[in-house]
Amino acid sequence: MMRTSPPFRADHVGSLLRPAELLRARQTLTGDALREAEDAAIRDVVRKQRDAGLQSATDGEFRRASWHMDFIYRLEGIGQAADEHITVRFHNQQGDLEYTPAALRVHDRIRLSEPIFADDFAFLRECVSGGVTPKLTIPSPSMVHYRGGPAAIDPQVYPDVEEFWRDLSAAYAEQVRRIGALGCTYLQFDDTSLAYLNDPSQRAELTERGDDADHLHLRYIKQINAALAARPAGMTITTHMCRGNFRSSWVASGGYDFVAEALFNELNVDGFFLEFDDERSGGFEPLRFVPPGKMVVLGLVTTKRGELESKDALKRRIDEAAKYVDLDQLCLSPQCGFSSTVEGNELTEEQQFAKIRLIAETAREVWG
Repeated sequence: MMRTSPPFRADHVGSLLRPAELLRARQTLTGDALREAEDAAIRDVVRKQRDAGLQSATDGEFRRASWHMDFIYRLEGIGQAADEHITVRFHNQQGDLEYTPAALRVHDRIRLSEPIFADDFAFLRECVSGGVTPKLTIPSPSMVHYRGGPAAIDPQVYPDVEEFWRDLSAAYAEQVRRIGALGCTYLQFDDTSLAYLNDPSQRAELTERGDDADHLHLRYIKQINAALAARPAGMTITTHMCRGNFRSSWVASGGYDFVAEALFNELNVDGFFLEFDDERSGGFEPLRFVPPGKMVVLGLVTTKRGELESKDALKRRIDEAAKYVDLDQLCLSPQCGFSSTVEGNELTEEQQFAKIRLIAETAREVWG
């Protein structure tokens, strides 16, 4: 049976490839002129999502340079560290590449006076039609901590780390409340940390910097739940977890086994977008911990390559997953965004929408 509420049988994570004309506009325009170019591109991509058979639409994250930092730097009390960068090493089939964003610093008490992306969501809401549900994607609270760790928090601001966590979750709770007041009924927390923690090498790095890597996922689950405790009635919350997505490259590997039992049973969200596009993601066995009533969106279609998946192969993998969680609790999506940063992955816009149409067609054939 198809679904009338999110997550939908055919869905997608959020970010979409920026059209060439929008990339040119970002290099040459500013202010109102740039926003007009973004508006035009968003209207077009919302229509394309509907025409491809989706019941939800995002703005493709077209106004952002990064899926997470554009949000995080708008939280009061958080900023870029002066003259300090971090190095994130990504992997692909050809080798490695490095991403060196500015480090973040928690330099004051974390607050939220104005909802972040409010104008962006209001515009998206105006663009959708025909029963399509607008979805807003934001990074989860975990990403504020995972990126910098204890060293990113000024001890003079937060001598007690519990106060940092309380303020962070309170700021997110206010974001959820305020965005709900604007009519948002589909909100997604994007979170790489809960997937990275399945990788022993990532846990080793966290231990080296002073974190309790074996229990950090429990802390993150607790803080996300605190952020969602007073969410508006009628708002669906999902989370998306992946192992890195930058120019068709990744950071971490490993199945969901390390976090699965706590994640699926304790995180108070309605659905999980999970990366399952290749062997790096492990098997479906951890889905045995998913309780009744929670939805799992299987990310079986890769966004890292343009080659189109086989519909029969997708159906076989859905059947495999259904051995561990009821078929009625499953949906289908790409494994991640197509353009988590403005650079985008190495495929064309035509290939991107061919994959989205494939997902919609496969979902109709599987669920009716």
